[in-house]
Amino acid sequence: MPADIDTPEIVDSHTHLDFPDFDGERDAVIERARAAGVTRMVTICTRLKHEPRVRAIAEAYDGVFYAAGTHPMSAAEEPMATVEELVALAAHPKFVGIGETGLDYHYSADSAAVQRESLRVHIEAARQTGLPLIIHARDADNDMARILTEEYRAGPFTGVLHCFTSGAALARAGLEIGFYLSASGIAAFPKSTDLREIFAAAPVERILVETDAPYLAPPPHRGKRNEPAYTALTAARMAEVWGLTPAAFARQTTANFDRLFTKAAALGKAA
Repeated sequence: MPADIDTPEIVDSHTHLDFPDFDGERDAVIERARAAGVTRMVTICTRLKHEPRVRAIAEAYDGVFYAAGTHPMSAAEEPMATVEELVALAAHPKFVGIGETGLDYHYSADSAAVQRESLRVHIEAARQTGLPLIIHARDADNDMARILTEEYRAGPFTGVLHCFTSGAALARAGLEIGFYLSASGIAAFPKSTDLREIFAAAPVERILVETDAPYLAPPPHRGKRNEPAYTALTAARMAEVWGLTPAAFARQTTANFDRLFTKAAALGKAA
């Protein structure tokens, strides 16, 4: 079912449709997303061995694109990705981003050195392909800011700090090299006032929205399984940060997505 004519179209820039939480009902989940105005979504592969199944989902549904990389929490368990491997994957028409990659010292600090190596591999792949880098950062703000800044000086690349919940310094560092900040359901939680203030300091032209489904559902679904349809709920709350209507914010973040994810924009909703 397409979105109602009065429902603003929006993009879920980061979801995980391959996760078993959606087994047996992906058709219904995607149909609900479309009914809520989420006409496009990017489903993210977090372990390269799972790339075939993520690719298959993107191939099966109009408006669904994909990205692939090695999640930092898996970096010590998986074979080290190579630049050549990631560049080869990027040849697929619906492959639109590199990652997610990044640094997570909250749960995986013991693999910090491996994570940093993996991150730099993904950065080089983003450089070579021109596709945006999709960054996960948790309890690693200083190293993340340092590496992104160092690497950008060595050669530019684009990207997004996905599910942004870090501090203002990392937000500034990312914005300074042209990155975008993506708001998940966490940003819509009632007690996330400080986080919303960090977002408010950023240009609205650099903001994306996402679900990170099946995790981090926004109110009133907090604590339950998240799904792409709920992008609209997070967007409606975040629109207030910039004093915009939900429809205006949806238009703005969709334009932002198209500016960053140029390959997805070129293919369009029907791809």
